[in-house]
Amino acid sequence: MGSGSTDVRAPRSAVRERFDRLLREVAKFGAVGALGTVVNFAVSNLLWHTTDLQAVRANVIATVVAIGCNYVGFRYFTYRDRDKSARTKELSLFLAFSMVGLVIENGVLYAAIYGFGWDSPVQRNVFKVLGIGIATMFRFWSYRTMVFRSLPDSGTAADAEPFLGPRPEQAGRPTQRVP
Repeated sequence: MGSGSTDVRAPRSAVRERFDRLLREVAKFGAVGALGTVVNFAVSNLLWHTTDLQAVRANVIATVVAIGCNYVGFRYFTYRDRDKSARTKELSLFLAFSMVGLVIENGVLYAAIYGFGWDSPVQRNVFKVLGIGIATMFRFWSYRTMVFRSLPDSGTAADAEPFLGPRPEQAGRPTQRVP
């Protein structure tokens, strides 16, 4: 480009902007989730190798510790721009959906150990990964739709009005009511 040229960029489509926001959200969710997974694996393997706790019980403890770390990461990093007006409700929903994820994760591990007898350290970790993967899909959906709710976009209604045309009262016509 020459020194006299201007950078003219086409406006981004609404679909592209939504996709980009979703991609950023998934990346942030993944970063927090990765940290939580490291915590989860560290605590569970520590408990498996240093205590006499049953494997699933130790894993439940590890999952609870990771849930606590994840809440802080989701609230203050991934979803920091979301509605903060009802923290008690948010935390209650987060814990409820996290417990469902805990049951999914540990249900897979339980089935592997007690259903199939796959209880070596490697097998435990493989089925822990599988359980975390399934639970993560549920958690992502539930956290973004039910727990950390989006604030309404302030520009949406204003942007839609020109598309809808002038309001009847603005156009000098009386408002008609449909029975």
